[in-house]
This record gives sequence, C-alpha cells and structure tokens, in this order.
Amino acid sequence: MPHVIANVIIEDGQLKYVDRKLPAGKIRAHIVYDSVDKGPVSKSNTAKLLRETAGLYKDIKATHESRLLRDEWERDAKN
Repeated sequence: MPHVIANVIIEDGQLKYVDRKLPAGKIRAHIVYDSVDKGPVSKSNTAKLLRETAGLYKDIKATHESRLLRDEWERDAKN
C-alpha cells in the first residue's frame, strides 16, 4: 500500500484544513506532531518507534527533507 502525505491542521480534535483532496470512505492514518509537553524519548521507546515506522518514508531523501524542514522552522521563527 503506497503512503501519501497530506498536510493538515487539527484544532481541538477537529480537522480544520487539508492541503489535498482525500479519497472517499475511511482513511487509516498515522499522525505525527511536535509536542513541547513531552521530554526526551528514551532509547527503548526510540528503538520501538523506529521498528514500527521503518519503511514508511523509504523513497524520501532525508538530507533534502531535513534541510526543507529546517528552512521552514527558521522562517517561522523570524515572524
């Protein structure tokens, strides 16, 4: 099953914005988000997370994507 990434905004548990048309019917999704409430992740939890998500983004160039994310974070920090 191919993975498609859609950027969304969820506010108070409600979907407020989706950047693309979603298919009809039910969608199974993984939500990945940043949380300032949580401290550092333990090594055992990190290993478990890596096992669960291995292969999700196998066609993504990590160096390029991390550069794009860093540029976006820096742009948002200046505002």
